[in-house]
Amino acid sequence: MKDTSFNACFFVGLAVTAIVQTVGRNKDCPKSCICETRPWFTPRSVYMEAPTIDCNDLNLDSLPQRIPAETQVLLLQSNNISKIENKIDYLVNLTEIDLSQNNFLAICDINLGKMLQLMSLHMEENKLTELPDSCLPGLTNLQELYVNHNQISSIAKGAFIGLDNLLRLHLNSNELTMIKSDWFEAIPSLEILTIGENPITKIQDLSFKPLINLRSLVLAGIKLSELGDNTLVGLNNLESISFYDNRLVTVPQAALQKVPNLKFLDLNKNPIQRIRQGDFKNMLHLKELGINNMAELVSIDCLALDNLPELTKIEATNNPKLSYIHPNAFYKAPQLETLMLNSNALSALYRGTVESLPKLQEVSIHSNPIRCDCVIRWINMNKTHIRFMELQSLFCFDPPEFKGQHVREIPFREMTDVCLPLIASESFPSHLNVDSGSSASLHCRATGQPGPEIYWITPSGSKLLPNTATDKYNVHLEGTLDLFNISNKEAGLYTCVAHNLVGADLKKVVVMVNGSFAQSRNKSLNIRIEEVTAHSVLISWEAVTNRVSSNIRWSGKAGSETPQLTFTARVPTDMRVYNLTHLNPSTEYEVCVRVADIRQQTEKKCVNVTTNGLDPAVQSSGQTTTSALVAVLGAVFGVISMTCLYSCATWKMKRDSSRSCLERYTPNKATFPSNTFYPPAINLWGTVKEKNGPLEVKATVIDVSASCS
Repeated sequence: MKDTSFNACFFVGLAVTAIVQTVGRNKDCPKSCICETRPWFTPRSVYMEAPTIDCNDLNLDSLPQRIPAETQVLLLQSNNISKIENKIDYLVNLTEIDLSQNNFLAICDINLGKMLQLMSLHMEENKLTELPDSCLPGLTNLQELYVNHNQISSIAKGAFIGLDNLLRLHLNSNELTMIKSDWFEAIPSLEILTIGENPITKIQDLSFKPLINLRSLVLAGIKLSELGDNTLVGLNNLESISFYDNRLVTVPQAALQKVPNLKFLDLNKNPIQRIRQGDFKNMLHLKELGINNMAELVSIDCLALDNLPELTKIEATNNPKLSYIHPNAFYKAPQLETLMLNSNALSALYRGTVESLPKLQEVSIHSNPIRCDCVIRWINMNKTHIRFMELQSLFCFDPPEFKGQHVREIPFREMTDVCLPLIASESFPSHLNVDSGSSASLHCRATGQPGPEIYWITPSGSKLLPNTATDKYNVHLEGTLDLFNISNKEAGLYTCVAHNLVGADLKKVVVMVNGSFAQSRNKSLNIRIEEVTAHSVLISWEAVTNRVSSNIRWSGKAGSETPQLTFTARVPTDMRVYNLTHLNPSTEYEVCVRVADIRQQTEKKCVNVTTNGLDPAVQSSGQTTTSALVAVLGAVFGVISMTCLYSCATWKMKRDSSRSCLERYTPNKATFPSNTFYPPAINLWGTVKEKNGPLEVKATVIDVSASCS
């Protein structure tokens, strides 16, 4: 009973003490402010319960007169304070002060005094214009400094002297035009630096070398168009870097190779056109890669990612032109688990791409213009353990008969193993205007099975094969055409042709120089007869600049009562020679070539040509050969027949069988005329088992797991 009374008295005493302390704190609390204990995390993410004075958004012109001495967190955000007249170093327990969104013009106006416990200082969204030498004296234990969203355009060499323990520095959204390495010599312990959204267009080599302990670097939104090979030298402990929303046109591969422990890389929202072979190679600790929201990205080429043993996630989404991923784009990525490819322009994802990733668990390819043909059939073959995210949103875009249908509903089993090439319409524009003397790249990519080969046709009709290199043109193996020092001579119609053993696809682009291209100076279309035989005619014609199409039409001339057929052939724009075959001998034909140029102007020329007659000696020889062949076959057939009859007769005599041996070969007791030779051949071919259904063509599979040829 006594114990119960004692416990009751003890808790009552604690409650009274708490009430007295609360009343005391509320009595000392500045007017209109809120004074209470709140959760707080140190810059090292250590949780604490901290006495907090909240004076945010009170339209204050100066600091409150009386601040409780035990205060640890002082919040003065969104006021009109422009200067701290009196030092507040009597607040010996103060660990954080927030002066953001006020009217400070100079860092020296923040007269805090000597505050050994202060860890975090917030000065964002003021009107600071510079950071002079030793700008924050007396804050030797400061770990976080936020001066972002100001107007800082100048930082003195010794601005951060005395801040030896600084871990986080936020300089983003100011007016800085350069980054100097001597800024950071006084803060070697820095772990996080954000300096994005400044008008910095170029960063000098070794700019970050003093930051030997830096773990995170944010260079977002600084209009950076290139990165020097040695810019990131010295950042041996850097784990995360962001180049979000810059102007990089290529992956800064050489610079990234100098960051040996990089784990997270953000290249989102850059105008990179291609992820090229070796762009991400031997990055041994990279875990996550972001290449999202790239307006110009067309393809991820062969071996673009090579030897990334710790990579677990790739995000390549919302790229409106990304239409091609090479089957061997992701090579030696044994730990990759997540592949995000949704909301791009992909018509297909090759089976080999996912099969090269042994630990792949989930793929996202919805919201793409999927072409439901043999390339994508593996998705519906129930032979994969991979989970497709948002599978209910995966629909066919092409061909027309499947458009709008869910991929799972397509009868892929009825398809052959080969399919036509398809050049993505987003690969390159239909028109391109460049300045005289400039350079340009046209990226042509195609899917198909077998994988298509690509070549280009110039306005003059020249054919440019892969690996062609001249002073004006360079054709990459993947299908990219580079044009150098472009003049009016190079302006005109360029055609990309993708072909495999099934067929071909082509796409055209008009390249204009300074808004126009030179008028064609073609000579009159001329047709030449190169060779004539009894059954063929070989013709040629001169190349036509900026040719869009060419058609050949031929027919026999009227001269007999037998009606003559007319034949038409559409030929590739790079072809200048055509061989007409299966013609009748001694027959006159009219052959016409019709070409159309880029301005829709057409020209047609026709010639008459007579095929050669058959040589009488050849006819006689042919007849003799035929007669001899008939005689030989007749003799052979006669010998075989006599042998068969003799054998059957012998068999009958020995077995006394009532069944004729001949009936085994002629069940209906029919006899064949002596001049009929085809039934044995038909019987021979008939021993092969017939297959029902469409003809299935199988392509030769070539192992290119580590090759881009």
